[in-house]
Amino acid sequence: MNGDHPEDTLLICRALGGAPEATAARMTGLDGDGGDYAVTVDGAERTVRVPWGQPLTERPQIRAEVVRLYQEACARLGVTPRDQHPTGTEAAGTGRNSTEA
Repeated sequence: MNGDHPEDTLLICRALGGAPEATAARMTGLDGDGGDYAVTVDGAERTVRVPWGQPLTERPQIRAEVVRLYQEACARLGVTPRDQHPTGTEAAGTGRNSTEA
């Protein structure tokens, strides 16, 4: 998450984590109820917790929930989300596939 999607993490924290002024964000942990993030606001780091929409019990649910949070954050901030699930020739040559989190 931190290496592949830092912009997504920042959008999630700005829109859903009560940190609209954050300039950086990284995920520091997670559990079945939500994700923990460190955000930078005015040069200082603080902790933010973003709850999942429902309790998660299986690892594969995490990726789907983070994608959902990203899409919700984009909607709240008026940002056009990028395509999350390229298929076929769209994914060819990208070095990524739709199962990467």
